[in-house]
Amino acid sequence: MSCLAPKRAMVLAAGRGVRMRPLTETLPKPLIEVGGRALVDRVIDRLEEAGVEAVAVNIHHLGHLIKDHLGSRAPGGAKISFSPEDILLDTGGGVARALPLLGDEPFFAANADVMWLNGREGALGRLAAAWDDRLMDCLLLIHSTVEAYGYKGAGDFTADPRGKLCRRPEGEVAPFVYTGVQILHPRLFDGAPEGPFSLNLLWDKAISWDRLHGIVHDGEWFDVGSPRGLEEAEAYMNKRDAELRHR
Repeated sequence: MSCLAPKRAMVLAAGRGVRMRPLTETLPKPLIEVGGRALVDRVIDRLEEAGVEAVAVNIHHLGHLIKDHLGSRAPGGAKISFSPEDILLDTGGGVARALPLLGDEPFFAANADVMWLNGREGALGRLAAAWDDRLMDCLLLIHSTVEAYGYKGAGDFTADPRGKLCRRPEGEVAPFVYTGVQILHPRLFDGAPEGPFSLNLLWDKAISWDRLHGIVHDGEWFDVGSPRGLEEAEAYMNKRDAELRHR
């Protein structure tokens, strides 16, 4: 039972970008460019393509630069509002703070510093089509751990044939990594703590209730959280663009 494609979305843009220092001492990571376009613009472009009409963006580190940058986007797109954080609230706390901007229905949430290319269909449309309100409180877009560009970790999740997720077993490499893109239902935040906390806390709660699911992304996904990952993403896009020009 898929949902209508969410019309609201949360973009998480408040982090300090520690792994990208010294670049992020003067430039917030969401404004780093790949292929001549800022990461946060790439994310919002995808959301608008999926029919999102309102986007809430949390800001903290160099937040005024993000606010100014997004204010210069072309008119006619999604309405952008901001959720400033005096202290970093982490992923869960940041979304919880912004819930009044997101309504009562399932919404997209995406990290502002991720990059993905669609496969045969749009990834966000596939997420919306896969959502089942009877079975899920959150639905993650996941990607093959070994095929992710720039990613050198051990993965995050295993998945059963129905897409129900479990945590990576200790000491093992999990087949899937979380891409930073998901659908969340506001009810998942019922009883959530005040102040800073990670979305991992709510994912674990959903796992305990068998209500955390995922679908596998069928396009490319790039971990651009480190200089090496950024270099790989830039190289891939340059090569792709060159191939497109020569067709």
